[in-house]
Amino acid sequence: MIRVFKPGALTQLQDLGRYGYQRYGVPVNGVMDEWAHRVANILVGNDETVATLECTLAGPVLEFREERLIALCGADMRASLDGLPAPLNEPLLVRRGAVLAFGECRRGARLYLAVRGGFDVEPVMGSASTFARGGFGGFAGRALAKGDRLPLRAADPGYPRARRLLVQSGTPFVSAALFDLPPRETPEAVRAMRGPQWQAFTEEARAAFTSTPFTVDTQSDRMGYRLRGEVLKLEQPLEMISEATAFGTVQVPPDGNPIVLMADRQSAGGYPKIAYVATVDLPVLAQALPGAALRFAIVEMEEAQALYLAQAAGLAALREQVRAAMSPAADASHGDGAREE
Repeated sequence: MIRVFKPGALTQLQDLGRYGYQRYGVPVNGVMDEWAHRVANILVGNDETVATLECTLAGPVLEFREERLIALCGADMRASLDGLPAPLNEPLLVRRGAVLAFGECRRGARLYLAVRGGFDVEPVMGSASTFARGGFGGFAGRALAKGDRLPLRAADPGYPRARRLLVQSGTPFVSAALFDLPPRETPEAVRAMRGPQWQAFTEEARAAFTSTPFTVDTQSDRMGYRLRGEVLKLEQPLEMISEATAFGTVQVPPDGNPIVLMADRQSAGGYPKIAYVATVDLPVLAQALPGAALRFAIVEMEEAQALYLAQAAGLAALREQVRAAMSPAADASHGDGAREE
């Protein structure tokens, strides 16, 4: 079990989303930064569909009431366990009673906490994702609150030598293994494919979309990122029937300021769609703070698919590294790279 001392700005359970219900008006929800979520789960030996805690801007203060293997990925929020700096992107075996806390957010906007075995919550429509506006999913259908007690599913330490190191160290946690993480590219411009109404915009608007920066507005949230910059105009007024939306759809409402639809997007929308952000670059948006400047670059579908497949191959390689380090043979050879903090 995990006890919540402080909830943070917006801390809620999210998984890869709630699919198959958009036709009923139920949004997909799910994590904003899928890459960080997947890496965190892989490092603790979970299936990547297992929910993680998504911590936004200011992290919570949590007490581990039992020994548990965890991983922290995503934004740098100066995480610490009982006052000792807790590294990102490593599996950490945490001692019972240790307190996880966070400082200022130095890079990015969202951090993901995975625990081995996962959180013991009841799925809603096949997903543990929180839909706060609808009041369902996750933990009690809402973000965490002070005094909450998050139940965990039973799990072992994962890495054969980690518990022995923890007992010997006397520290609040040990790093259970070290891995070569797949490279996470940070492109100069967010890559996007042309949308179905691309040609309906003026030549000047199409040129501005890829040549001028846009600023993430303070009104942005998990539902959509409002961008401010060059006003994108249509050649002529356009009446549209509402169509299904996707994560990364770039809609342009009548005021000409684009909105990138995010994880909590509505199921359908009727604004012209100038572009779709490539899946591999959605984490770039997820980690962008209000006030951040973004540029867009147009890519073709084939390039976006190749980028996604390359990313998937990198995650598959990491899974193999973790599987090998968790095998009994790793303990015999002392090859899992476990170390004390």
